[in-house]
Amino acid sequence: MKKRHVSVIIVLSILLLNGSFTGQNPDVPSTREMNLITWQEFSSFVPEKIETVLLPVGSIEPHGVIPNGTDNLAPQAMSREIAPRVDALIAPTLNYGITETMAAYPGAISVRADSYAPFIEDILRGLAANRFKNIIILNGHGGNTAALKQAATTVSNQCRVRILVVNWWSLASEDTFAVFDQNGGHAGNNETAYMQAVVPEHIHPEQYDPEMAVVNPAGNAWYAVPVAASILLYEKGQGYPTFDRKQAEEYFRRVNDRVANLIEEIIRKWDKAGLYR
Repeated sequence: MKKRHVSVIIVLSILLLNGSFTGQNPDVPSTREMNLITWQEFSSFVPEKIETVLLPVGSIEPHGVIPNGTDNLAPQAMSREIAPRVDALIAPTLNYGITETMAAYPGAISVRADSYAPFIEDILRGLAANRFKNIIILNGHGGNTAALKQAATTVSNQCRVRILVVNWWSLASEDTFAVFDQNGGHAGNNETAYMQAVVPEHIHPEQYDPEMAVVNPAGNAWYAVPVAASILLYEKGQGYPTFDRKQAEEYFRRVNDRVANLIEEIIRKWDKAGLYR
Protein backbone atom coordinates (compact mmCIF):
# COMPACT_ATOMS: atom_id res chain seq x y z
CA MET A 1 0.00 0.00 0.00
CA LYS A 2 1.31 3.42 -0.92
CA LYS A 3 2.35 5.80 1.89
CA ARG A 4 -0.18 8.38 0.73
CA HIS A 5 -3.03 5.88 1.11
CA VAL A 6 -1.80 4.93 4.57
CA SER A 7 -1.73 8.58 5.58
CA VAL A 8 -5.29 9.10 4.36
CA ILE A 9 -6.49 6.09 6.37
CA ILE A 10 -4.77 7.40 9.51
CA VAL A 11 -6.34 10.85 9.12
CA LEU A 12 -9.80 9.38 8.56
CA SER A 13 -9.41 7.18 11.63
CA ILE A 14 -8.52 10.18 13.77
CA LEU A 15 -11.50 12.12 12.45
CA LEU A 16 -13.83 9.23 13.24
CA LEU A 17 -12.44 8.88 16.75
CA ASN A 18 -12.85 12.54 17.67
CA GLY A 19 -16.23 12.92 15.99
CA SER A 20 -15.18 15.42 13.34
CA PHE A 21 -16.06 13.21 10.38
CA THR A 22 -19.53 12.41 11.75
CA GLY A 23 -20.25 16.00 12.71
CA GLN A 24 -20.30 15.24 16.44
CA ASN A 25 -18.71 17.86 18.66
CA PRO A 26 -15.87 16.11 20.55
CA ASP A 27 -16.48 18.44 23.50
CA VAL A 28 -20.16 17.50 23.87
CA PRO A 29 -21.38 13.96 24.65
CA SER A 30 -23.76 12.22 22.25
CA THR A 31 -26.29 12.08 25.10
CA ARG A 32 -26.50 13.59 28.56
CA GLU A 33 -28.21 10.51 30.00
CA MET A 34 -26.10 7.90 31.77
CA ASN A 35 -28.74 5.30 30.88
CA LEU A 36 -27.89 5.73 27.19
CA ILE A 37 -24.19 6.57 27.11
CA THR A 38 -21.55 3.87 26.57
CA TRP A 39 -18.79 3.28 29.09
CA GLN A 40 -16.18 4.26 26.51
CA GLU A 41 -17.77 7.65 25.86
CA PHE A 42 -18.39 8.14 29.57
CA SER A 43 -14.70 7.65 30.33
CA SER A 44 -13.72 10.16 27.66
CA PHE A 45 -15.83 12.90 29.30
CA VAL A 46 -15.79 12.26 33.05
CA PRO A 47 -14.09 13.95 34.83
CA GLU A 48 -11.79 15.67 32.31
CA LYS A 49 -14.60 17.47 30.46
CA ILE A 50 -17.69 16.98 32.65
CA GLU A 51 -17.52 17.19 36.45
CA THR A 52 -21.21 17.45 37.32
CA VAL A 53 -24.03 14.91 37.49
CA LEU A 54 -27.74 15.50 38.08
CA LEU A 55 -29.58 12.86 40.13
CA PRO A 56 -33.40 13.12 39.95
CA VAL A 57 -35.19 11.50 42.91
CA GLY A 58 -38.87 11.33 43.80
CA SER A 59 -41.68 8.97 44.78
CA ILE A 60 -44.89 7.29 43.64
CA GLU A 61 -47.88 8.85 45.41
CA PRO A 62 -51.24 10.60 44.76
CA HIS A 63 -51.20 14.07 43.20
CA GLY A 64 -54.76 15.25 42.74
CA VAL A 65 -55.54 14.85 39.03
CA ILE A 66 -51.96 14.68 37.76
CA PRO A 67 -49.70 11.59 37.53
CA ASN A 68 -48.80 9.52 40.60
CA GLY A 69 -45.22 9.77 39.33
CA THR A 70 -45.14 13.58 39.37
CA ASP A 71 -42.32 13.63 41.92
CA ASN A 72 -40.20 11.66 39.45
CA LEU A 73 -41.34 13.20 36.19
CA ALA A 74 -40.75 16.79 37.33
CA PRO A 75 -37.07 16.49 38.35
CA GLN A 76 -36.43 14.19 35.39
CA ALA A 77 -37.79 16.76 32.93
CA MET A 78 -35.90 19.47 34.80
CA SER A 79 -32.66 17.52 34.46
CA ARG A 80 -33.09 17.11 30.71
CA GLU A 81 -33.84 20.79 30.32
CA ILE A 82 -30.91 22.17 32.34
CA ALA A 83 -28.18 19.54 31.82
CA PRO A 84 -26.64 21.31 28.79
CA ARG A 85 -26.75 24.65 30.62
CA VAL A 86 -24.83 23.39 33.65
CA ASP A 87 -22.71 20.96 31.59
CA ALA A 88 -23.84 17.84 33.42
CA LEU A 89 -24.71 14.23 32.81
CA ILE A 90 -28.00 12.85 34.12
CA ALA A 91 -28.05 9.80 36.38
CA PRO A 92 -31.04 7.41 36.18
CA THR A 93 -34.03 8.62 38.20
CA LEU A 94 -34.66 7.05 41.62
CA ASN A 95 -38.41 6.57 41.29
CA TYR A 96 -39.30 5.43 44.82
CA GLY A 97 -39.23 7.42 48.03
CA ILE A 98 -40.49 7.81 51.59
CA THR A 99 -44.23 8.51 51.49
CA GLU A 100 -45.72 6.69 54.49
CA THR A 101 -48.59 9.09 55.11
CA MET A 102 -49.88 8.59 51.54
CA ALA A 103 -49.27 4.85 51.27
CA ALA A 104 -53.00 4.05 51.55
CA TYR A 105 -53.85 5.71 48.22
CA PRO A 106 -54.14 3.51 45.11
CA GLY A 107 -50.83 3.24 43.27
CA ALA A 108 -48.70 4.68 46.08
CA ILE A 109 -45.49 2.87 47.06
CA SER A 110 -43.42 3.85 50.10
CA VAL A 111 -39.86 2.82 50.96
CA ARG A 112 -38.86 2.58 54.62
CA ALA A 113 -36.50 5.34 55.75
CA ASP A 114 -34.02 2.79 57.09
CA SER A 115 -33.91 1.20 53.62
CA TYR A 116 -33.87 4.44 51.64
CA ALA A 117 -31.04 6.16 53.51
CA PRO A 118 -28.28 3.57 52.94
CA PHE A 119 -29.48 2.99 49.38
CA ILE A 120 -29.18 6.67 48.43
CA GLU A 121 -25.79 6.80 50.17
CA ASP A 122 -24.55 3.94 47.99
CA ILE A 123 -25.78 5.70 44.86
CA LEU A 124 -23.92 8.86 45.88
CA ARG A 125 -20.77 6.87 46.64
CA GLY A 126 -21.03 5.23 43.23
CA LEU A 127 -21.26 8.59 41.50
CA ALA A 128 -18.30 9.85 43.51
CA ALA A 129 -16.32 6.70 42.61
CA ASN A 130 -16.96 7.52 38.96
CA ARG A 131 -15.07 10.77 39.66
CA PHE A 132 -17.88 13.28 39.44
CA LYS A 133 -16.85 16.32 41.43
CA ASN A 134 -20.35 17.84 41.77
CA ILE A 135 -23.43 15.74 42.54
CA ILE A 136 -26.70 17.67 42.26
CA ILE A 137 -29.73 15.89 43.75
CA LEU A 138 -32.93 17.24 42.20
CA ASN A 139 -35.55 16.14 44.70
CA GLY A 140 -39.22 16.03 43.77
CA HIS A 141 -40.61 14.75 47.08
CA GLY A 142 -40.60 16.44 50.48
CA GLY A 143 -40.66 13.14 52.38
CA ASN A 144 -37.16 12.37 51.10
CA THR A 145 -35.58 15.58 52.33
CA ALA A 146 -34.26 14.56 55.75
CA ALA A 147 -32.70 11.33 54.42
CA LEU A 148 -31.18 13.14 51.44
CA LYS A 149 -29.60 15.85 53.60
CA GLN A 150 -28.07 13.28 55.93
CA ALA A 151 -26.81 11.13 53.05
CA ALA A 152 -25.32 14.17 51.32
CA THR A 153 -23.46 15.19 54.49
CA THR A 154 -22.14 11.68 55.14
CA VAL A 155 -20.96 10.96 51.59
CA SER A 156 -19.53 14.43 50.99
CA ASN A 157 -17.29 14.16 54.05
CA GLN A 158 -16.31 10.54 53.37
CA CYS A 159 -15.65 10.83 49.64
CA ARG A 160 -14.55 14.46 49.40
CA VAL A 161 -17.24 15.20 46.85
CA ARG A 162 -19.49 18.25 46.58
CA ILE A 163 -23.24 17.56 46.89
CA LEU A 164 -26.20 19.91 46.52
CA VAL A 165 -29.77 18.89 47.42
CA VAL A 166 -32.45 20.98 45.68
CA ASN A 167 -36.13 20.92 46.67
CA TRP A 168 -37.36 22.67 43.55
CA TRP A 169 -40.87 23.62 44.74
CA SER A 170 -39.41 25.48 47.75
CA LEU A 171 -36.65 27.09 45.73
CA ALA A 172 -39.23 28.32 43.21
CA SER A 173 -41.58 29.85 45.79
CA GLU A 174 -41.02 33.35 44.38
CA ASP A 175 -41.88 32.08 40.91
CA THR A 176 -45.09 30.53 42.22
CA PHE A 177 -46.19 33.90 43.58
CA ALA A 178 -45.01 35.66 40.41
CA VAL A 179 -47.02 33.42 38.08
CA PHE A 180 -50.12 32.69 40.19
CA ASP A 181 -50.12 35.66 42.60
CA GLN A 182 -50.58 33.22 45.51
CA ASN A 183 -48.94 30.32 47.28
CA GLY A 184 -48.94 26.75 45.96
CA GLY A 185 -49.32 23.25 47.33
CA HIS A 186 -48.76 19.57 46.81
CA ALA A 187 -50.53 18.91 43.48
CA GLY A 188 -51.61 22.54 43.64
CA ASN A 189 -51.27 25.32 41.09
CA ASN A 190 -47.46 25.12 40.99
CA GLU A 191 -46.92 21.37 40.69
CA THR A 192 -49.90 20.94 38.38
CA ALA A 193 -48.61 23.69 36.10
CA TYR A 194 -45.11 22.22 35.91
CA MET A 195 -46.52 18.82 34.99
CA GLN A 196 -48.93 20.36 32.50
CA ALA A 197 -45.89 21.71 30.66
CA VAL A 198 -44.22 18.26 30.74
CA VAL A 199 -47.04 15.77 30.08
CA PRO A 200 -50.19 17.75 29.16
CA GLU A 201 -51.90 14.59 27.92
CA HIS A 202 -51.80 13.14 31.44
CA ILE A 203 -53.46 16.06 33.24
CA HIS A 204 -57.17 15.47 34.01
CA PRO A 205 -59.09 18.64 34.90
CA GLU A 206 -62.34 16.78 34.17
CA GLN A 207 -61.69 14.72 37.32
CA TYR A 208 -60.91 17.75 39.49
CA ASP A 209 -63.06 18.80 42.45
CA PRO A 210 -61.96 21.52 44.92
CA GLU A 211 -63.07 19.14 47.70
CA MET A 212 -60.02 17.04 46.80
CA ALA A 213 -57.89 19.65 48.60
CA VAL A 214 -57.08 20.22 52.27
CA VAL A 215 -54.97 22.92 53.91
CA ASN A 216 -51.77 21.75 55.60
CA PRO A 217 -52.04 22.32 59.37
CA ALA A 218 -49.93 25.07 60.90
CA GLY A 219 -47.38 23.83 63.41
CA ASN A 220 -48.59 20.74 65.26
CA ALA A 221 -52.30 21.55 65.13
CA TRP A 222 -53.25 18.10 63.84
CA TYR A 223 -51.85 15.07 62.07
CA ALA A 224 -53.73 12.49 59.98
CA VAL A 225 -52.62 9.17 58.50
CA PRO A 226 -53.51 8.62 55.71
CA VAL A 227 -53.51 12.27 54.64
CA ALA A 228 -57.08 13.47 54.20
CA ALA A 229 -56.72 14.60 50.60
CA SER A 230 -54.39 14.27 47.61
CA ILE A 231 -54.06 18.04 47.11
CA LEU A 232 -52.36 19.71 50.09
CA LEU A 233 -52.51 23.50 50.06
CA TYR A 234 -49.85 25.56 51.81
CA GLU A 235 -52.30 28.33 52.77
CA LYS A 236 -56.07 28.54 53.16
CA GLY A 237 -57.82 29.72 50.01
CA GLN A 238 -54.64 29.56 47.91
CA GLY A 239 -52.95 27.08 45.61
CA TYR A 240 -55.86 25.45 43.79
CA PRO A 241 -54.89 24.16 40.30
CA THR A 242 -55.61 26.55 37.42
CA PHE A 243 -54.93 24.25 34.43
CA ASP A 244 -53.89 27.32 32.44
CA ARG A 245 -51.55 26.46 29.55
CA LYS A 246 -49.79 29.84 29.41
CA GLN A 247 -49.17 29.82 33.15
CA ALA A 248 -47.83 26.27 32.85
CA GLU A 249 -45.34 27.25 30.15
CA GLU A 250 -44.18 30.34 32.02
CA TYR A 251 -43.83 28.46 35.29
CA PHE A 252 -41.88 25.63 33.66
CA ARG A 253 -39.42 28.13 32.19
CA ARG A 254 -39.02 30.14 35.37
CA VAL A 255 -38.48 27.09 37.58
CA ASN A 256 -35.85 25.62 35.26
CA ASP A 257 -34.02 28.95 35.13
CA ARG A 258 -34.13 29.23 38.91
CA VAL A 259 -32.70 25.75 39.45
CA ALA A 260 -29.99 26.11 36.79
CA ASN A 261 -28.91 29.47 38.20
CA LEU A 262 -28.63 28.04 41.71
CA ILE A 263 -26.50 25.11 40.52
CA GLU A 264 -24.15 27.43 38.65
CA GLU A 265 -23.88 29.76 41.64
CA ILE A 266 -23.12 27.00 44.17
CA ILE A 267 -20.50 25.39 41.91
CA ARG A 268 -18.91 28.79 41.38
CA LYS A 269 -18.77 29.33 45.15
CA TRP A 270 -17.27 25.87 45.71
CA ASP A 271 -14.64 26.56 43.06
CA LYS A 272 -13.80 29.97 44.46
CA ALA A 273 -13.22 28.43 47.89
CA GLY A 274 -11.12 25.65 46.33
CA LEU A 275 -13.16 22.94 48.03
CA TYR A 276 -12.27 19.34 47.12
CA ARG A 277 -10.38 20.38 44.01
